[in-house]
Amino acid sequence: MHAIRTPLAAAAAALALAACGPQPQPEAPAPTPTETPAPSTTTPQRTPRELDPLFAQAAAEFNVPEALLKAISYTQTHWQMVEGSEEFPGMAPAYGLLALRGDALTQAASLSGESVEAVRTDARAHLRAGAALLSAYASELKVDRSDLGAWAPVAARLSGISDSEALSTYIHRGLYATLRQGAVAINEDGSSAATLEPVDVQAQFEAPPVKALAAGPNYAAAVWRPSPNYNARPSGYSPSMIVIHTCEGEYSGCWGWLVNSASQVSAHYVVNESGSEVSQLVREADRAWHVGATYDCSLNGSTSCGLNGVSVNHFAVGIEHGGFASQTSFPAGQIDTSAKLSCDIARDNSIPKDSYHIVAHGRLQPASRTDPGPNWPWSSYISKINSYCGTTSSTLVVDSNNANNDTAKGYIEVSSNWVDGTSSGYYGSGYWYASTQDISDTADFNFYMPAAGTKTIDAWWVAGTNRSAAAPFIIVAGTTTVATVKVSQQINGSQWNTLGTWSFPAGWNKVRLSRWTGEASSVVIADAIRIR
Repeated sequence: MHAIRTPLAAAAAALALAACGPQPQPEAPAPTPTETPAPSTTTPQRTPRELDPLFAQAAAEFNVPEALLKAISYTQTHWQMVEGSEEFPGMAPAYGLLALRGDALTQAASLSGESVEAVRTDARAHLRAGAALLSAYASELKVDRSDLGAWAPVAARLSGISDSEALSTYIHRGLYATLRQGAVAINEDGSSAATLEPVDVQAQFEAPPVKALAAGPNYAAAVWRPSPNYNARPSGYSPSMIVIHTCEGEYSGCWGWLVNSASQVSAHYVVNESGSEVSQLVREADRAWHVGATYDCSLNGSTSCGLNGVSVNHFAVGIEHGGFASQTSFPAGQIDTSAKLSCDIARDNSIPKDSYHIVAHGRLQPASRTDPGPNWPWSSYISKINSYCGTTSSTLVVDSNNANNDTAKGYIEVSSNWVDGTSSGYYGSGYWYASTQDISDTADFNFYMPAAGTKTIDAWWVAGTNRSAAAPFIIVAGTTTVATVKVSQQINGSQWNTLGTWSFPAGWNKVRLSRWTGEASSVVIADAIRIR
């Protein structure tokens, strides 16, 4: 039985992925970011929920099999309330536990008597609407409602997948495989949120064609599903960067859309949710159409500035991942498989295995994209890539989001007075900010030294006109404060800035960013530190 551990909170912040066609246009520069000084407030807590009654009520009200409703939700979103925006041009964003989109979402709302906004954001309203739409489809198709296998064409219609092979794969290897295997979701407090008991059932739907699928031309562990949406890389350009995306949908629908010539989008690879399958769609030597922006090195730590103004697609390899930028976590199997793939790409193309060359789509296209979202585990991901490639690094980055940190090596601690910020140019996944006040309330970046040594400390922040001109970084070696370095966070944003070099003992050390600057009406930014 599948198992996931998730907070299952109310709707997450709107996040999205998108790919773009063969002729991306330059984007206007982003405005100077600012933050409103934050009052001292308590950070809202995620509330565990029980989803089983919601599934049961919606299924009973509209005479839809509860197991089918649960299986569709698990296959599409792993029982998370996703909130999307445009992911691929021509494909409407997905919302809620069932990933309802576009006209289907509107029709579902009408059939259930719920508002479109409620269907997008409220779990109960969303499931009622989805069940109402499934029921309407079942009536139109005249299915035997008592036969779970007979509902396959109804589920196929709800999926919106147009490619016949992808649709058949979704039904047989996705949805009905989930029904046969079962699944369970656990809340943060250990209680059960939803349970799908295994059902011995076969889909009454055309099976995917039985054929020998060729291995990927560049990655033998991948299945070769060639997309027509590519062109040659211009002369003088070769792969020098890997861009990480999320599909904003499940795996089969993702690669099915990317192999459709009408979509005019593609990526080199797609990794499924469990990590059990990878599809290669475009050869690495060719130019896939996955980033709709020209390169701006100021967004990426002033790395490869010679590529400024060049389409990212000219020099990047794109990896899509089944899932959503708004999801609270990513399956371990998916991260592991993706790390092996990134290692292979980096090794074969001599790409440095760091977070400036293996980079989020949202970092390179911040005006309109945020994928793979704030919960992609960057620190452990890069560490896994280096481990699979047999390389090691003495450099450690501690991000403001602990989901990106290997907490055995480094983590951040902040009080509830620090607020989550997302202005563009951040490192990793967002940052914390707080208003300046004459109080002892620091953001603590903790890092572990396996042996005593001398290290250089760098800091990253998002610059803005209302930032502190004298943000104090306090260097603590073991339990001893050895220095306080004041920097202006109004300048030198979105890059590493050296604070200095100090000797640190073995064990835990820290860099503390204080709010006590002596200034009024400004903010300090706790984004990331680097120990090298």
